[in-house]
Amino acid sequence: MKSVLHNTIARGALACALVCTPSLAAAQQAPVGQDSLAEGGDVNGEAQEPASPEDDPYTIIVTAQGRQQSLADVPIAVSAVSGEALQQSGTNDIRDLNQVVPSLLVSSTGNEANGSARIRGIGTVGDNPGLESSVAVFVDGVYRSRSGNALSELGPIDRVEILRGPQGTLGGRNSSAGLINIYTAPPEFDFSGYGAFTYGNYDAIRVEGGVNVPFGDTVAARVDGVYFQRDGFYNDLVNGTDVNNRDRFLVRAQALFEPTPDISFRLVGDYSKKEEACCAATFVQADFAPLSRVSPGLDSFRRPLPGSPSLTSNANPIIPILRALGQNPDGLTQSTFDRDIYPTAGRSYEGETEDYGISGELNWDFGNVTLTSITGYREYGNFQGSDTDYTTVDLLYRAPNEFGLARYFETFTQEIRFNGTLFNDRLDWLVGGYYANEDLRVQDNLRFGTQYGTFANCRIALAINPALANPAASDCFGANINALRFANGGAGAFGPATPLIIGAIGNLAQVRDRGSTGDVYNQQSENFALFTHNIVHLTDQLDLTLGLRYTTETKDLDATFGNDNVFCPRNRALLSPLLGNAALAGLAGGLLALSCQGNSTSELDGVSLSDTRDEDEFTGTAVLSYQPNPDLLFYASYSRGYKAGGFNLDRSALANPVLFNVNALNPAALQFEEETVDAFEIGAKYSTRPFSVSVAAFRQEFENFQLNTFNGSVFLVQNINSCGTDLNGADRDASATTGSCSPDDVRPGVIAQGIELETTISPIRDIVATVGLTYADTKYEDNLIGNDSGAPLDPALRLLPGDNLSNAPELTYTASFSWTPPLGNSGLSGLFFVNTRVTDSYNTGSDLLYGKEQDAYILVNGRVGLVGPDDAWSIEAWAANLFDVDYTQVAFNTPFVAPQQTFSTFLAEPRTYGLTVRGRF
Repeated sequence: MKSVLHNTIARGALACALVCTPSLAAAQQAPVGQDSLAEGGDVNGEAQEPASPEDDPYTIIVTAQGRQQSLADVPIAVSAVSGEALQQSGTNDIRDLNQVVPSLLVSSTGNEANGSARIRGIGTVGDNPGLESSVAVFVDGVYRSRSGNALSELGPIDRVEILRGPQGTLGGRNSSAGLINIYTAPPEFDFSGYGAFTYGNYDAIRVEGGVNVPFGDTVAARVDGVYFQRDGFYNDLVNGTDVNNRDRFLVRAQALFEPTPDISFRLVGDYSKKEEACCAATFVQADFAPLSRVSPGLDSFRRPLPGSPSLTSNANPIIPILRALGQNPDGLTQSTFDRDIYPTAGRSYEGETEDYGISGELNWDFGNVTLTSITGYREYGNFQGSDTDYTTVDLLYRAPNEFGLARYFETFTQEIRFNGTLFNDRLDWLVGGYYANEDLRVQDNLRFGTQYGTFANCRIALAINPALANPAASDCFGANINALRFANGGAGAFGPATPLIIGAIGNLAQVRDRGSTGDVYNQQSENFALFTHNIVHLTDQLDLTLGLRYTTETKDLDATFGNDNVFCPRNRALLSPLLGNAALAGLAGGLLALSCQGNSTSELDGVSLSDTRDEDEFTGTAVLSYQPNPDLLFYASYSRGYKAGGFNLDRSALANPVLFNVNALNPAALQFEEETVDAFEIGAKYSTRPFSVSVAAFRQEFENFQLNTFNGSVFLVQNINSCGTDLNGADRDASATTGSCSPDDVRPGVIAQGIELETTISPIRDIVATVGLTYADTKYEDNLIGNDSGAPLDPALRLLPGDNLSNAPELTYTASFSWTPPLGNSGLSGLFFVNTRVTDSYNTGSDLLYGKEQDAYILVNGRVGLVGPDDAWSIEAWAANLFDVDYTQVAFNTPFVAPQQTFSTFLAEPRTYGLTVRGRF
């Protein structure tokens, strides 16, 4: 792995040299513009510029802890990006922040609403909206229910701040890994306007504009709009369309009211909509992932031997079945990064997202006490159709309507803070409260496709005797079924049970276009919190910061199911008596599992269930900081974070489909526990006018780490811990019953530790370079178990012990270089900007199966342009992923395509480029 990384870095150095050797960076920074925010601070605090930035353009003034401080005084790890740097880097949504913050990784999978943000290798995994985000996202101080909700156009941005590590004091719940604060550009008391037009490859058209109008000296208003349209990156050669396109817009209106110097009220309303087709996938091939090969015994958990055949070759017994049922062979043999796809005819990835809300922020200075109140109301809705098996064969699909894995959020939040000073300014105090009410409605229409029954029976035939498989027959046996019926001199291959087995095969063959007719999950969450954050100035150079938050939360779940798979209960009646027969239990269980996959059964039709869970948690922080001089700061901190537990909004978690009993359903089986983290950090910061550097070393210990993974059939949600006693490999075997632990011996299951380095160099106003590095050793412990009761680890996760988490590279470098030289005395200026990200290799699959690895890679973005006098206009040529590097976001088990399990992957974006024209007045 390291040799690959070193070679990649060498190529990256050459690429960087071609563009004036940009530095490796932790965050982009304009000469004046990078602001900061600290854990022990106000997550909604306003960053302030120096009173005279022309005189001192390098000093950064922040109110990260509710007070004006220079960046050198803030004792926590934080990355921040100014609005100017965001514009230069082409940032339009939070995914683009990957390029400018090395500790951050944002990716999306089968639906952009499921986008996940990770900090230091920690984040929420999977497509289940029942799991909250490990990295909380705030926009203008208002919490977004899931980080994927922010995967949309941002419009003009003042700054973005990324707080690293748990933010349990002021960030609250669901910030166990960190927090992203997005501050949109506010109204100003000057009449102004702007517009921009972009045209790029893939017929990309982006139009944005806005106007700012003052109404006297006390009221100002602003309206901004963005429209973006682009062709898709995938070519659907079956249905004659493209996928992963863009067709979206945003409108945001604001008003600012400042009747006195002590009172400020800002009102923000926004509406955005997307009508796009997303998200297609391709098969993982061995030319990209060398371990995506057939394993000994067709066992995906055994490392493939060198030179063994590809998983998509005919050496994998399921591949000839796919081909015989109509799979386009090009989809099995082309490169992973060939963006031609071959889905089922008539299936669609079309979807729709609607997001809107209103918020108000009041700041009132009473002299010795300041009041801040932030109120927000938001609604968010998304649905997405899909060819859910990603093959030409019709196995699984979701129709593109309001039930297509839809989620609808309605959220009200209210935060109030008071802060001031006591004891001759020796104590800076802050107290506050927070309330959130969230209604979540999830709807699903997942159905088996028209060829599922035949395909599933082919899997049964392969298990009995591959020679019996006849994909041309509707039951994949045809006349070969007689070999079972008349075997053993007419007694049948399975003795007296033969008629039952043959009858079950016939029933399974009829599972065609069956499944959900509309599953509905309604979850209501109510959250209250009280918090305090205080800085005690022990001496003029030594500070002690203490923060504490108490959170109480209640979640209520009501679910109702609709299903028309009548062949599941028929097979249950036939096969249940055979489950006690050791010789037949495996075959009977396989038939029943395939007939009732994911508990898709008419036994649930019309069934309703409900449950509730309550949580109470204390979180907080303690920081000791020492500042021997104004330019140098040392600090050591402890913080405790918390991510709420909840419900797995997926009927597959109700019970094992083989043992399913509709009369004995326990909704508690859908619950998972809250995740907590204890974090320790030491750091130092040095800041002068032309140069600044910060370094932090951290260790984070996670208990009840929440993991969501797809095992090829269903999504598993499990809490992860470790056992203090050696399990002697019982956590690495295929048994679901071995590897338990005493509850008194449960230990953290995930440890993240490492070092972060950030440097900014700006020798003159026109040049800014940044250098940064993140080393994050984010691993599962050995001797893994499930939740804190000591339950065994699910065997589908048996590759996890002792390995790195998915999408958690150990080493990440970022770099930027910005040069804006004046062009003589013409009033014109040039623009040269480049940034790069170098990422170490990592496994993209949450189950860490062999063949899901992503090698190290380098991304380079660039922008060159000409800027008119007073920035009145500009013409810019730009490119993202300049060298058209191929890499993946997430690899996953192709649904049902086993044995041996094949893999599909969601590809990252290819090179894009274009021309942008801007104007303003």
